[in-house]
Amino acid sequence: MGRHFEVRAAAMAKSGARKSALYARASREIYMAAKSGLPDPKNNLALRSAIDKFKGQSIPRDVIDRAIKKAVGGDVETYTAGRYEAFGPGNSFLIIDSLTDNANRAFVEIRTAVTKKGGHMGTVNYNFTETGILVFNFDSKDLVEETLVLGDVDVRAITSEEGVIEVLVEPSSFGQAKDLLNSLGIEDFKVAEIQMLANETITLGDEDKALFQELVDALDELQDVQNVFHNVDL
Repeated sequence: MGRHFEVRAAAMAKSGARKSALYARASREIYMAAKSGLPDPKNNLALRSAIDKFKGQSIPRDVIDRAIKKAVGGDVETYTAGRYEAFGPGNSFLIIDSLTDNANRAFVEIRTAVTKKGGHMGTVNYNFTETGILVFNFDSKDLVEETLVLGDVDVRAITSEEGVIEVLVEPSSFGQAKDLLNSLGIEDFKVAEIQMLANETITLGDEDKALFQELVDALDELQDVQNVFHNVDL
């Protein structure tokens, strides 16, 4: 299996700061998704995708429900999405997404985390491709493939390993693919989101790898950071 995705829940649980940051990013993203349309995930793809994403990272149901209730209750919170690009240890590449109520603070904190580990800000997005990713448990890869093909989904790849299936699709086909998988009874996703996938990955030496992991951990502790994508095999 390609393991193009990265399940962050285990790493997040290692420190209180990362757990707090995870809860904050879940609350913000779900709140914004609920405000963007109807507060019912059945009729709001963005909200449904956000809920599935964070359920896959072991976010408690009450955190999800509070964020939706906040949106329904008329609370006004304004968050701005940002994207930052950087070179990390060993000439690694990172794309860092933020969702923040203070863009200047987000940029300074992200830049500080990067430079402390020997990196610098710079353009790297040409090394990545935006891709819809769906990962779930299911017995039949053939049935999944047949369903998506007949549904005219633009599939990039389907892989299966030990009962876990990973589907990569064009971003424009993400919602359609998810609905078709739901029709097969697939409701629980390990990963269900659109990510920036590295076109090629690299293997770092021990010293650079340790520095890189420290950088990713530091970014995960920032509440303004929503996603971190990179090209390193960890």
